[in-house]
Amino acid sequence: MVKIEAREVSLSYPVYDSVSRSLKKKLVCAATGGRIANDSSGTCIRALEDISFLFKKGDRVGLIGHNGAGKSTLLKVIAGVYRPSSGSLAVKGTIASLLDLSLGMDGEFTGYENIIMRSILMGISMDVIKKSIDDIIEFSELGEYINMPMRIYSSGMLLRLAFSTCTAFHADIILMDEWLSVGDAEFSKKAEDRLMKYINKASILVMASHSIELVNKMCNRILHMEHGKMSEV
Repeated sequence: MVKIEAREVSLSYPVYDSVSRSLKKKLVCAATGGRIANDSSGTCIRALEDISFLFKKGDRVGLIGHNGAGKSTLLKVIAGVYRPSSGSLAVKGTIASLLDLSLGMDGEFTGYENIIMRSILMGISMDVIKKSIDDIIEFSELGEYINMPMRIYSSGMLLRLAFSTCTAFHADIILMDEWLSVGDAEFSKKAEDRLMKYINKASILVMASHSIELVNKMCNRILHMEHGKMSEV
């Protein structure tokens, strides 16, 4: 059964040599959304504090809160980027992390080679990649540029390639930090249609957003985050 279950998950960042750097402490605190605490081991930032939830099949979860509230940090914990300092997190099902579309891509490699590298990082086998690569190239509309180094791509071309790759493979769980907007108006419409189909096929969506309107439209559960703590709306 596809699910994400957290039990009293907390995440703390140690901050070294910061006792006399009050400005630095304030900046780190603002960036992580946590609170500064001092204990015997030194100064740390509590980015997440005693968070518990159960997301099951059919859940479309919207995370809301101000900048630095802990939304992105929680998504990264679910994605496995960060390991909880305490508590437990159980994830059953394949995950598609749309938090950083260009992760693992290298400007010195061609678009074709970057499709393969990004797909492998997503845990996709070479057999599946080979079956999907023509569709990825066609959707990206990069044409002959697909065999050129990615360093010559515009930011829009790079985003097209990354989006086309990341949404080409089915996943049980989709993690998003804000709604994706890709390319010019024509491509953006095509990309939104693809993204909606991609989300509809998934069992669970967890999306952070500042847009209450979007969250109300897309989600059946809304969770509010503030200073690393969570409450259901």
